[in-house]
Amino acid sequence: MNIAADCEINDDAFGDGLLRPEGAVTPASLGLPEGELMEDYLRQFRLGPRTQELSWLDCGSGADGLERGWDLGPDGAHGLNAQEQDAVRFRVAQGINGRPGNAPKGWKRWAEEAFHPPQPWRELLGAAVRSAACGTGAGEDYTYGRPSRRSAGLPGVVLPSLRRTPPRVSVVIDTSGSVSDAELGSALLEVAAIARAVGGRRDLVTVVPCDAAARIVHPLCRGEGIPLMGGGGTDLRSGFAKALRAGPPPDVVVVLTDGQTPWPARRPPCRTVVGLFPRQRRLRSWDEDDPDRVPDSPPAWARVVTIG
Repeated sequence: MNIAADCEINDDAFGDGLLRPEGAVTPASLGLPEGELMEDYLRQFRLGPRTQELSWLDCGSGADGLERGWDLGPDGAHGLNAQEQDAVRFRVAQGINGRPGNAPKGWKRWAEEAFHPPQPWRELLGAAVRSAACGTGAGEDYTYGRPSRRSAGLPGVVLPSLRRTPPRVSVVIDTSGSVSDAELGSALLEVAAIARAVGGRRDLVTVVPCDAAARIVHPLCRGEGIPLMGGGGTDLRSGFAKALRAGPPPDVVVVLTDGQTPWPARRPPCRTVVGLFPRQRRLRSWDEDDPDRVPDSPPAWARVVTIG
């Protein structure tokens, strides 16, 4: 198998300035055609007089996973340290990102993660919604449905227990032309995840599609039929206004957008979570009326989570 693997690798590994080392095993040295796979070569020869001189070949731990005495050099000091390993990864990822059209998709995903390690954004978004909904004044009330445990210390007196009612969440979805159909589909999945994050009460979650103007406020109990209409410019300020005017008002507003929008000048009276669809170049956005316009980043009063 070692010899067959060398045949597959060495028939096209050298050239273009890379010299072939003396004694390198090639398909031609075994009388075999070039350009085939290791498995093909393995079926076409056996150890014998022609391969006797090659049977001693040892490619080191990279071939079988067993350590060799020379792997780190005679003094055991030729391995790359952690910083040098990171430098190699950076250079390789930089080369892949520099010519993305020539790289397989798997390597492009690896290069993206090498620069920006992935985050558990679903957990982050759910935690952000729960944190916003559990803030001070978010629907706390007393109920006699479950007596307080302190009633045991007061015989004959029934004390109410403190209960946090499920928060009302309004989800504003950016349906402008800069948001793709795949991202809109992902937004609906996030709406379902948000409903689970707040206890599964779909009747307490509403959806507001918005591009340059806000659409109808849809209750999530009819989530399968919510039309995400839009495709024009982006101004989510109207979406904020529509969500806040709905009765009863929400405890949390969740905005799913690519960030190419103006934001409200004032902080809303409830908590705000912004889920951003990733963009390669978020700092600058082309505008036919103002090509030098730089869109505003989400305001400081919003909790921002990058989706994807």
